[in-house]
Amino acid sequence: MTAQQQARARLLRELHRPGEPLVLANVWDAASARLVAAAGARAVATASASVSWTLGSPDGDAADREEVLAQTALIVRAVGLPVTADLESGFAETAAGVGETVGALLATGAVGVNLEDGRRPAAEAADRIAAARAAADAAGVDLFVNGRTDVFLLGLGDPEGRLDEAVTRLRAYVEAGADGVFVPGVADPEVIAALVRAVPAPLNVLAGPGSPSVPELARLGVARVSLGPGLARAAYAAVRRAAAEVYADGTYTALDGGLGYQELQELSAPAGG
Repeated sequence: MTAQQQARARLLRELHRPGEPLVLANVWDAASARLVAAAGARAVATASASVSWTLGSPDGDAADREEVLAQTALIVRAVGLPVTADLESGFAETAAGVGETVGALLATGAVGVNLEDGRRPAAEAADRIAAARAAADAAGVDLFVNGRTDVFLLGLGDPEGRLDEAVTRLRAYVEAGADGVFVPGVADPEVIAALVRAVPAPLNVLAGPGSPSVPELARLGVARVSLGPGLARAAYAAVRRAAAEVYADGTYTALDGGLGYQELQELSAPAGG
């Protein structure tokens, strides 16, 4: 733990303000991180899917933990902002293993982590949150732990009972040591408002086409808005369009509007270099 890392950890925590959400356009490599930072980001977050795709793996705990951590370290070095990493369910079978993963994450300089429950029982997921918190405390880093439930995203259980199930899980995660809670798969303003009221922690939602706007989410009391793999999906769509055009038609119009070579050179230069 360094003074710089601790300062970034404090800043990330302070940026979680209900009604004034931290907006995270999630990244996957150094260049995307620097582009997002240059656009005005106050912190940088990775998206597990985006990082996995970059590494040639599908999302869903399929990527190699060490490769994910190495990619995270590159992103931390690329920007002078707090970095929070999506580590899926912790790349470990046990809660103790999650603690080891979090210890390794802290060595990259990251100051935040997302941990998801997937289809795990709530008590097991809470134990994994607790292990992450214990690892951060042992390292002396005020890590922001974002506890995620996939109740809505995976459509688990009876639709009429999903809100109550999500609230029960999220409260357990907060009690276990989560600093914030993340509920992807929710876009209904009434459900979002209910989550804000029911869970005593900053709420993070996943946003994209069809979601309420950032100002609307702010009015609902949301503290964090993430784009998840949205940027990567858009970037890869641009690659596919341009490649399909040149191979099918022999033309290059899809390359119009691309960033300039010199701009990317300057963006990639070491700080002060």
